Amino acid sequence: MLKRIPTKQVRLGMFIQALDGPWLSHPFWKTKFLLVEAADLEALQRSQVAAVWIDDAKGLEVEDAPVGSPAQPAHAVQAVAEPAPAMAPSQMARPARVAAGAEIDRAAALVNRSRQQVMNLFGEARLGKAVDAEQCLPLVEDVANSLARNPSALISLARLKTKDDYTYLHSVAVCALMVSLSRQLGLDEAQTREAGLAGLLHDVGKMMMPTEVLNKPGQLTDAEFAVMRSHPMRGYEALKEGSAVPEAALEVCLHHHEKMDGSGYPHQQSGEQISLLSRMGAVCDVYDAITSNRPYKSAWDAAGSLQRMAQWQGHFDPRIFQAFVKCVGIYPVGTLVKLHSGRLGVVVDQHAANLVAPTVKVFFSTKSQMPIPVELLDLSSSNDRIVGREVPADWGFKNLDEFWTQPDKR
Repeated sequence: MLKRIPTKQVRLGMFIQALDGPWLSHPFWKTKFLLVEAADLEALQRSQVAAVWIDDAKGLEVEDAPVGSPAQPAHAVQAVAEPAPAMAPSQMARPARVAAGAEIDRAAALVNRSRQQVMNLFGEARLGKAVDAEQCLPLVEDVANSLARNPSALISLARLKTKDDYTYLHSVAVCALMVSLSRQLGLDEAQTREAGLAGLLHDVGKMMMPTEVLNKPGQLTDAEFAVMRSHPMRGYEALKEGSAVPEAALEVCLHHHEKMDGSGYPHQQSGEQISLLSRMGAVCDVYDAITSNRPYKSAWDAAGSLQRMAQWQGHFDPRIFQAFVKCVGIYPVGTLVKLHSGRLGVVVDQHAANLVAPTVKVFFSTKSQMPIPVELLDLSSSNDRIVGREVPADWGFKNLDEFWTQPDKR
């Protein structure tokens, strides 16, 4: 049976069915869970949530909740007797990390599901319907959980969008990159959630652009480019009419094309005038754009894109860009690398602590100029090392993505 109770009456062992108020006011990604951690209870009671709905069929009732009650589940009693150490918000409720290959199937299913969800969302925006930000929460949560299991799988898969999918999956990719970058920068869960939502909604203004301009295969004229430059403002105006869209998401929508030197648009903001999340959005937006196939150009490789972005003086916040590189890796998943042994391999996963020692699948010998048996090699525990990245076309390699997009069968 569902009951609404004040937050101050919540105790360990209760099953939280829903939290009253906007979802940005509470510290959890999920709103349905059994409350068993003392740190989670403390975070809830410190939050702006005034009341919650509990399901007493799945957890304790109000009258059964005093600390030490015999009616408490064993795990709840243990949590009270041995309080969990205080956790930073960014560490709470994270799924266990797995290898990229083990997350590929789930990430692929999420990409397919999110494509349709964003298509529907943007379709309604194109028709002039207001955006309900709270409806986006389940997708942002799914993205965040996938990234917690493995930061590389979803980000890498979302990069493999077609020209037709670009508008929709670009938003999903930027959402994922914003969540990952937020965690790298040490932002709390509320800020991380806002960042993910902002990434999801940052390009909604493109739905108000003429389709013949948005999907033009050739170079835009000056007049057409002026029309496209209006999409941040158009998106901002549309989101302002929506429900529960936080100010941070509005800022990112309006200012993700600003540059640190003031040469961006629409307001030529510079430096600290640009909000933190907007500076983050600028990096995430550009990276996904240049590593994706577009109507007017083919994708650049991920590692090469990072090198080019690093050379664009005055474009990005250097601190944020350095943190971003740590998110995707110096050699992002899918990069063809040459090892000191003379073998070639494809990066299939990142090492959590060593950016130059990813896991690679080696498959070719430059000494014999012949394929070799495929071997999965963790460079963090190998005597071999990367000496540089290679361009697949220079070797005549095609479909290298098959090396890392296949699920891990081990």
